[in-house]
Amino acid sequence: MNILAELQKRFSAALAGLVDDPAEFVQLVRPSQDPKFGDYQANLAMPLGKRLGRPPREVAAQIVEQLSVDDLCEPPQIEGPGFINLRLQDAWLEAQLARALADQRLGVDQVARPRTYVVDYSAPNVAKPMHVGHIRSTVIGDALLRILGFLGHRVTSDNHIGDWGTQFGMIIHGYKHFLDADAYRKNPVDELSRLYRLVNRLVDYFDGRESLPRLKAQIAQQEAAVAAERAAIEKKPPDAQKAAAKALRRSESNLQQSIASASALETKLDEVAADPLLSVFVQKHPDIGRDVLAETARLHDGDPDNLRLWKEFMPPCLVAIDKIYRRLGVRFDETLGESFYHDRLAPVVEDLQQRGIARESEGAVCVFLDGHETPLVIRKQDGAFLYATTDLATIQYRAERWKPDAILYVVDHRQSLHFQQLFATAKLWGYRDLELEHVSFGTVLGDDGRPFKTRSGDTVGLEGLLDEAVRRALAIVSSTDDAKPEGPEMPDARRREVAEAVGIGALKYADLSQNRTSDYVFSYDKMLAMNGNTATYMQYAYARVLSIFAKGQIDVAALRAKAPALHLAHPAERALGLAILRCSEALELAAADYRPNHLTAYLYELANRYSTFFEQCPVLRAEGDATRESRLALCDLTARVLKLGLSLLNIQVVDKM
Repeated sequence: MNILAELQKRFSAALAGLVDDPAEFVQLVRPSQDPKFGDYQANLAMPLGKRLGRPPREVAAQIVEQLSVDDLCEPPQIEGPGFINLRLQDAWLEAQLARALADQRLGVDQVARPRTYVVDYSAPNVAKPMHVGHIRSTVIGDALLRILGFLGHRVTSDNHIGDWGTQFGMIIHGYKHFLDADAYRKNPVDELSRLYRLVNRLVDYFDGRESLPRLKAQIAQQEAAVAAERAAIEKKPPDAQKAAAKALRRSESNLQQSIASASALETKLDEVAADPLLSVFVQKHPDIGRDVLAETARLHDGDPDNLRLWKEFMPPCLVAIDKIYRRLGVRFDETLGESFYHDRLAPVVEDLQQRGIARESEGAVCVFLDGHETPLVIRKQDGAFLYATTDLATIQYRAERWKPDAILYVVDHRQSLHFQQLFATAKLWGYRDLELEHVSFGTVLGDDGRPFKTRSGDTVGLEGLLDEAVRRALAIVSSTDDAKPEGPEMPDARRREVAEAVGIGALKYADLSQNRTSDYVFSYDKMLAMNGNTATYMQYAYARVLSIFAKGQIDVAALRAKAPALHLAHPAERALGLAILRCSEALELAAADYRPNHLTAYLYELANRYSTFFEQCPVLRAEGDATRESRLALCDLTARVLKLGLSLLNIQVVDKM
């Protein structure tokens, strides 16, 4: 049962005679931040009083008079200017906990109106190793899928992999001109990745060499404009000088950004020119950009040689990706790459043109959208299609196949403009009733506050990231086990199993515990800490509960079958019991906001409540069998909720740490 939702429902009924739409006001019924104000607090009388032109305390009294909560709450209390404090009845809490103890779902109800979701996440490029940037999309998308599914929604995961397009034109060109045959035989994925990076760097070199003069000309114009603005400030009236100075600072900032960009570009060009091998390639392949586009076009046109190479490259690349997914415990219902939609692209463009949604502009086909300065290009001048075209075809296919109520795209925030234009176009195309949601997320940063990279400046590979997390976790697990008073308990094989669960769990939880729209600084030490809001702390809390059962030789199944009466006599017992019953609230909030960090925050609070309970309320040595069994039942419920919550984040629990 979602206690908060039930209370909001009761308040909605109480407000029926005061306002036409109570929805905005019932959102002000929330869990109390301080237990002295009860378990829940309604702060709606103040804004409601302002709207009605009445004293808030008078409005609060009228609400309480009409409020029907006597079956679950003690009499509501009005405090201060009109705060309504609610304290749940101990007997009601005990009854709810007893029901949860006997319920496999721990009292979490399924939604009354299930929706159909397609969740698009991870989406690696096939020919490039997965890197640190993929961790956020993969674990956030996987967690949302699990949470929505557990709540009773119909969910489908679709991994929209990059297995087509210009990247394969680069790889095919690299294979034909720069292949190391021995390296390819030994490890085709590594060699294909090397070829991609090499060709991409050469293409970037020529693009940069072409754009540098334009950038320098832009800098010259900006310098002249800044000089003119600076000279004009003193001639302006005093009341206009402040605004002019602010505009000057913006212009100076833009100038410095352009200078920095030009400097970085010159450095890249100099590095290529100074490299003995790259400089030779530059001389031999001056048209590499056009050659790559030609190879891409031949692949898309069904050229037998390029199609054969593409089919040869795909299996080992997919095996490498699946290896990472197995370690993460992630699976997909569908893996439909860009290539799957290739035959749909031309009809999509044609249909959009026939409907008058898209039109030609300077040889390209574009969708011009209100509120956007630049159009959404769906076919280039040379006839090539773009990501936007594929994404529109994907929406069409998903709508036809699964008839979803919502499609979630778990993609980083840098793609925000793309999705704004894509969704606007889809609405014009007829998908007005389909919820299209960009579940955006921030960047993983290093200690320097910049995107997390290796010392050499390369993007950190995801497999190496997992290996290092597990290595560090093994050191922690081993030292903890060795330090036990009665000696080590785990053989080496078991230590490695626990380290895999702890290390990978720590990596996932560190990401999921962040507000997804924020950047965060990556730190192995913080994510593997035994205290604080970490997976390691949650796993330890779970293991600590199990140690009580092991030490007391408790048959947990028999305990549940006995259905002991629960008593919340001690404040720590009551606080823990209330925390257990708030699981539904956390899950529904995470699903409504598409933010798994609501669940991690709840688990952290639950683990803290259990820690206080553990310190203040003896369990095995409790006075009397009834108290002992009641506290054992609270321990069991805590462990089960922790296990459920972590499983919905796809994090394993361990019985020993």
